[in-house]
Amino acid sequence: MNVFVARQPIFNRKNEVFAYELLFRSSLANLCTQYNGDLATSQVLADSFLLLGIESLTGGKKAFINFTSNLLKEGYPGLFPPDLIGIEILETVEGDEEIIKICQNLKSRGYLLILDDFALSNKSRALLPLADIVKVDFQESTEVEKIEYIREYGREELEFLAEKVETHEEYVQAREYGYNYFQGYYFCRPYILKGKDIPAYKITAMQLLEELHKPDPDFEKLSSFVSRDVAMSYKLLKLVNSAAFGFRTKVKSVKHALVILGMKEIRKWLTLMTMRNMGEDKPDELLMSSIIRARFGELVAWETHLEEKSADIFMMGLFSLIDALLDRPMEDVLNELPLDDDIKEPLLGRGGNLEVFYDLTKAYEVGSWPAVTENSQKLGINTERVPPIFLQSVEWANEFFPWIR
Repeated sequence: MNVFVARQPIFNRKNEVFAYELLFRSSLANLCTQYNGDLATSQVLADSFLLLGIESLTGGKKAFINFTSNLLKEGYPGLFPPDLIGIEILETVEGDEEIIKICQNLKSRGYLLILDDFALSNKSRALLPLADIVKVDFQESTEVEKIEYIREYGREELEFLAEKVETHEEYVQAREYGYNYFQGYYFCRPYILKGKDIPAYKITAMQLLEELHKPDPDFEKLSSFVSRDVAMSYKLLKLVNSAAFGFRTKVKSVKHALVILGMKEIRKWLTLMTMRNMGEDKPDELLMSSIIRARFGELVAWETHLEEKSADIFMMGLFSLIDALLDRPMEDVLNELPLDDDIKEPLLGRGGNLEVFYDLTKAYEVGSWPAVTENSQKLGINTERVPPIFLQSVEWANEFFPWIR
């Protein structure tokens, strides 16, 4: 059985990933039928641990998983170790005597209990004394509610999570109100201040990217750029001499590394390393998301027998969050880079030949399953192939990220 899983990062106040919320579906069939599948959902959750490997998806972080009233009563949270999951209790769960006893038992066994989409009218309000974390929807709650929830219900052992935080301003606001955790797309969007200076190291990085993506890059310039950066030289040589490449002879110089890799691989790995340098003041998850997008698009291209487009699709995914890395408008950044229009157009919302790859990537990322189906069909790819491709992308990113840190 195939399991469709999207993951969304949850950050702490240090902008480090604290956990991932996992969104599950057993298939993409019959999306419009009435949902009645508590038992089926529980099977999906159990199988996901066996088929996917939860640590591959979360990198050892906690997985926040939604549980309905029936799933709680059937004892399905107990299938998972308490150190690996957080139990999200949906707002539709009524905090009656039976549910309260179940949650007391789970809490005594070390499970983290999270109240999802908290509001004063929620049926789950009676569970507040047992909760470890309360999630507040920043798009649905009023400004007064965002403050009052913490002021009225806050206690030392209860933390608050601001979800659907879409902008930097909302993130700053949530911090000021006293929220401990944050979930949303604020970290994927640029925080732009007029007249903001671009640090010198980011300007140098842009110059390297510009040279790297010219139709006919100057090899000597590339070698010089890399050689002047001790950290990048070290990472490149370490990577090229690793088992991942398996070269028989030891590579001892930057120039030798560039020669032996070839221009296609040079573009890929130097772009990755350069963007890591650009994002050193940003959460690691921002670059990880870029890498996963890049690899996912590349693998989908191979799956659809469009290998000749795979390099462009990889770069499209890799550059898809560069505006957030630089805190500059996407159009301004892309205007400075000699990238093919096929790469630029989807990133600027202008369609283009590769748009469907980009749309599929974003749809799977947020668990928009109807859009996953639609874009898979456009590409002629079996939707059942999408989950393993996504998992391969996450595993690949986890494997190679340490090389560019």
